[in-house]
Amino acid sequence: MPPAESTETRALLFRVAGRVYGCALDLVREIIPMRPATRLPGAPPWVHGLINLRGTILTVLDLGARLAPAHDLTRDGSIIVVEVGGRMAGLAVGDVMDVAPIAAQSASTPGADDLVLGMGHLGDTVVILLDVPALIGQVLVSLGGG
Repeated sequence: MPPAESTETRALLFRVAGRVYGCALDLVREIIPMRPATRLPGAPPWVHGLINLRGTILTVLDLGARLAPAHDLTRDGSIIVVEVGGRMAGLAVGDVMDVAPIAAQSASTPGADDLVLGMGHLGDTVVILLDVPALIGQVLVSLGGG
């Protein structure tokens, strides 16, 4: 069996449901404080809702509800505004931590569907790198816009 492929990514690190996650820094447009969202009827529980960000309507995903379904919905924290394929969305997280280079190895993680690009380490902390384009794609499909 060949060794796992390793790539280094500059990642924005954040905490969700007690775990440390990261996403590619080049997808991040800004970080804003958590704010109330308008719930979408019939949307999955992990779709927090819609917010108006300076005239742009953003769909906000609750990563705690998506990645750890037993986790309470995120009420405090931040929204990471990301842009994927010309579309912007928000990711509700508990705590934004830092930007760091992460050497991630490809890995399959049970229960995370195809949302994990790999896992890496920052000191003694395991960092799970998320596939944000796949996550945004799931939202578009679940809301009928895919």
